[in-house]
Amino acid sequence: MTKQKVSTANRIGRMIYFFLLSLFLLSIVLQFFFTGLAVFVHPENWIKHTMFVHIFGFNIPIFLFLFAYVGRFPRWAYWDVFGLLLGIFGMYFTANITVKIPWIGALHPIIAIILFLIAYQALKRTVFLLWNKQKGEN
Repeated sequence: MTKQKVSTANRIGRMIYFFLLSLFLLSIVLQFFFTGLAVFVHPENWIKHTMFVHIFGFNIPIFLFLFAYVGRFPRWAYWDVFGLLLGIFGMYFTANITVKIPWIGALHPIIAIILFLIAYQALKRTVFLLWNKQKGEN
Protein backbone atom coordinates (compact mmCIF):
# COMPACT_ATOMS: atom_id res chain seq x y z
CA MET A 1 0.00 0.00 0.00
CA THR A 2 1.57 3.30 -1.08
CA LYS A 3 1.10 6.51 0.82
CA GLN A 4 0.03 9.57 -1.12
CA LYS A 5 2.12 12.69 -0.79
CA VAL A 6 0.22 15.35 1.13
CA SER A 7 0.94 18.86 -0.07
CA THR A 8 0.99 21.96 2.10
CA ALA A 9 -2.40 23.03 0.71
CA ASN A 10 -3.81 19.61 1.63
CA ARG A 11 -2.43 19.88 5.17
CA ILE A 12 -3.91 23.35 5.59
CA GLY A 13 -7.26 22.11 4.24
CA ARG A 14 -7.20 19.23 6.71
CA MET A 15 -6.38 21.49 9.63
CA ILE A 16 -9.18 23.91 8.70
CA TYR A 17 -11.54 20.92 8.32
CA PHE A 18 -10.49 19.75 11.81
CA PHE A 19 -11.05 23.23 13.25
CA LEU A 20 -14.50 23.60 11.63
CA LEU A 21 -15.58 20.13 12.72
CA SER A 22 -14.45 20.88 16.28
CA LEU A 23 -16.40 24.14 16.15
CA PHE A 24 -19.47 22.28 14.87
CA LEU A 25 -19.26 19.73 17.69
CA LEU A 26 -18.85 22.50 20.24
CA SER A 27 -21.87 24.29 18.71
CA ILE A 28 -24.01 21.19 19.20
CA VAL A 29 -22.99 21.04 22.87
CA LEU A 30 -23.78 24.74 23.21
CA GLN A 31 -27.23 24.13 21.70
CA PHE A 32 -27.87 21.48 24.37
CA PHE A 33 -26.81 24.06 26.96
CA PHE A 34 -29.22 26.67 25.55
CA THR A 35 -31.99 24.09 25.67
CA GLY A 36 -31.21 23.40 29.32
CA LEU A 37 -31.28 27.12 30.03
CA ALA A 38 -34.67 27.41 28.36
CA VAL A 39 -36.16 24.44 30.19
CA PHE A 40 -34.65 24.93 33.65
CA VAL A 41 -33.87 28.67 33.92
CA HIS A 42 -36.18 30.80 31.80
CA PRO A 43 -38.13 30.21 28.56
CA GLU A 44 -36.71 33.38 26.98
CA ASN A 45 -33.54 31.36 26.38
CA TRP A 46 -35.31 29.56 23.51
CA ILE A 47 -34.44 32.64 21.45
CA LYS A 48 -30.73 31.88 21.95
CA HIS A 49 -31.33 28.28 20.92
CA THR A 50 -33.29 29.34 17.85
CA MET A 51 -30.95 32.10 16.70
CA PHE A 52 -27.66 30.29 17.32
CA VAL A 53 -28.47 27.50 14.88
CA HIS A 54 -28.59 30.03 12.04
CA ILE A 55 -24.94 30.84 12.67
CA PHE A 56 -23.56 27.31 12.41
CA GLY A 57 -26.40 25.16 11.03
CA PHE A 58 -25.83 24.86 7.31
CA ASN A 59 -22.82 27.20 7.13
CA ILE A 60 -20.17 25.03 8.74
CA PRO A 61 -21.04 21.81 6.85
CA ILE A 62 -20.86 23.65 3.51
CA PHE A 63 -17.34 24.78 4.39
CA LEU A 64 -16.56 21.25 5.59
CA PHE A 65 -17.38 19.95 2.10
CA LEU A 66 -15.05 22.53 0.59
CA PHE A 67 -12.15 21.78 2.92
CA ALA A 68 -12.65 18.02 2.65
CA TYR A 69 -11.98 18.52 -1.06
CA VAL A 70 -8.99 20.81 -0.47
CA GLY A 71 -7.58 18.38 2.11
CA ARG A 72 -8.12 15.39 -0.18
CA PHE A 73 -10.05 13.52 2.48
CA PRO A 74 -11.24 9.95 1.97
CA ARG A 75 -14.82 9.28 0.95
CA TRP A 76 -15.98 8.80 4.55
CA ALA A 77 -15.53 12.53 5.23
CA TYR A 78 -18.00 13.45 2.49
CA TRP A 79 -20.53 10.94 3.84
CA ASP A 80 -20.10 12.33 7.33
CA VAL A 81 -20.72 15.88 6.12
CA PHE A 82 -23.72 14.67 4.12
CA GLY A 83 -25.04 13.03 7.31
CA LEU A 84 -24.59 16.32 9.17
CA LEU A 85 -26.48 18.23 6.48
CA LEU A 86 -29.25 15.64 6.48
CA GLY A 87 -29.46 15.84 10.27
CA ILE A 88 -29.65 19.63 10.22
CA PHE A 89 -32.44 19.43 7.66
CA GLY A 90 -34.18 16.98 9.98
CA MET A 91 -33.77 19.40 12.88
CA TYR A 92 -35.35 22.25 10.91
CA PHE A 93 -38.11 19.92 9.72
CA THR A 94 -38.99 18.61 13.19
CA ALA A 95 -38.89 22.11 14.67
CA ASN A 96 -41.25 23.58 12.07
CA ILE A 97 -43.69 20.74 11.30
CA THR A 98 -44.82 20.37 14.94
CA VAL A 99 -47.66 22.82 14.33
CA LYS A 100 -49.26 20.31 11.95
CA ILE A 101 -47.94 17.01 13.36
CA PRO A 102 -46.98 17.57 17.04
CA TRP A 103 -45.48 14.13 17.78
CA ILE A 104 -42.74 14.65 15.17
CA GLY A 105 -41.26 17.31 17.44
CA ALA A 106 -40.24 14.49 19.78
CA LEU A 107 -37.69 13.43 17.16
CA HIS A 108 -35.88 16.78 17.48
CA PRO A 109 -33.68 15.83 20.47
CA ILE A 110 -33.07 12.35 19.05
CA ILE A 111 -31.76 13.86 15.81
CA ALA A 112 -29.59 16.19 17.92
CA ILE A 113 -27.99 13.17 19.59
CA ILE A 114 -27.42 11.55 16.19
CA LEU A 115 -25.82 14.78 14.92
CA PHE A 116 -23.52 14.81 17.93
CA LEU A 117 -22.51 11.18 17.34
CA ILE A 118 -21.82 11.75 13.63
CA ALA A 119 -19.73 14.84 14.38
CA TYR A 120 -17.84 13.06 17.17
CA GLN A 121 -17.09 10.02 14.99
CA ALA A 122 -15.96 12.27 12.14
CA LEU A 123 -13.69 14.20 14.50
CA LYS A 124 -12.13 10.95 15.78
CA ARG A 125 -11.44 9.82 12.21
CA THR A 126 -10.03 13.22 11.31
CA VAL A 127 -7.67 13.20 14.29
CA PHE A 128 -6.51 9.71 13.33
CA LEU A 129 -6.01 10.77 9.71
CA LEU A 130 -4.03 13.86 10.71
CA TRP A 131 -1.92 11.99 13.25
CA ASN A 132 -1.33 9.03 10.94
CA LYS A 133 -0.28 11.18 7.98
CA GLN A 134 2.01 13.34 10.10
CA LYS A 135 3.61 10.22 11.59
CA GLY A 136 4.18 8.77 8.11
CA GLU A 137 5.77 11.97 6.85
CA ASN A 138 8.43 12.23 9.58
